[in-house]
Amino acid sequence: MNIEMIRAAADRLKGHARVTPLLSSPFIDHLAGRRVFIKAECLQHTGSFKYRGGYSAVSALPEDLRARGVIAFSSGNHAQGVALAATQHGVPSVIIMPSDAPRLKIENTRALGAEVVLYDRATEDRDAIGERMSQERGLTLIKPFDEPQVIAGQGTTGLEIAEQARAEGIDTADVLVCCGGGGLTSGIALALEAEAPGLRARPVEPKDFDDTTRSLAAGSIQRNASMTGSICDAIVTPSPGRLTFPIMQRLCGPGLVVTDQEALRAMAQAFLRFKIVLEPGGAVALAAALNRRDQIEGDAVIVVASGGNVDLEMYEEALNTLKP
Repeated sequence: MNIEMIRAAADRLKGHARVTPLLSSPFIDHLAGRRVFIKAECLQHTGSFKYRGGYSAVSALPEDLRARGVIAFSSGNHAQGVALAATQHGVPSVIIMPSDAPRLKIENTRALGAEVVLYDRATEDRDAIGERMSQERGLTLIKPFDEPQVIAGQGTTGLEIAEQARAEGIDTADVLVCCGGGGLTSGIALALEAEAPGLRARPVEPKDFDDTTRSLAAGSIQRNASMTGSICDAIVTPSPGRLTFPIMQRLCGPGLVVTDQEALRAMAQAFLRFKIVLEPGGAVALAAALNRRDQIEGDAVIVVASGGNVDLEMYEEALNTLKP
């Protein structure tokens, strides 16, 4: 992985991915005790940054391989990103999704043209299912984070952050990134290293599913004990990736951990102050900015709001946290 791959992905994504805005609010600044800037990837196509990696990976395939189709596994956001990218390229896609994924994500993935295969994340191995179906059908497997072209696509977010931060006069800041397997975090970290070395990426995870935070502290890859038990489904992964972890270990600051309840309150604040919709996993970075003030350095912080694909019932629960 290198910055040239990220720049090449940016060229392929030009005219396809949205350049998402960097938002601010004096009310959030007051709550956080510093200036807060929100990179609103929830406004990206398919409602998350995952479209960047999906399109990058599909567009980078040789034409003969791409024509056979692609397969991916995902709790929903990577699923939708790959499904849309495949449809835009006129090729078939198969997406393996956990049966307990939010209904909205499953329905959207089908609507975007993919064949959806459901599995039990507590008892079945999605990697094994993906490898088997890839072999059986001759499909190219696009992994959700441990895939160079996916990391490159996610890294284009970092290129935009660097440019937007310069426009805001931000030279040094922590960049808080919602982190599952580390594709977005490592891609952003690589982009910032080249384009804005004063900005430092930091992974943010839900409590009890903080494998990246623990891995960075330990200096080796740590695994989560369970794959269920958090509302932050989009960023619950077994462990950081084989490709992503060394990048994060070299470039990222310490991880941050928030509770599900803090994520819900951050979703509500995002609605109230920014008028944007976040899902729990896409709100943990904002939750860290609001609730881990003493663990963040500097007068400004940049927060990646990574996704907004949330069921109505969960969103109602989040908005209820605003009630006295």
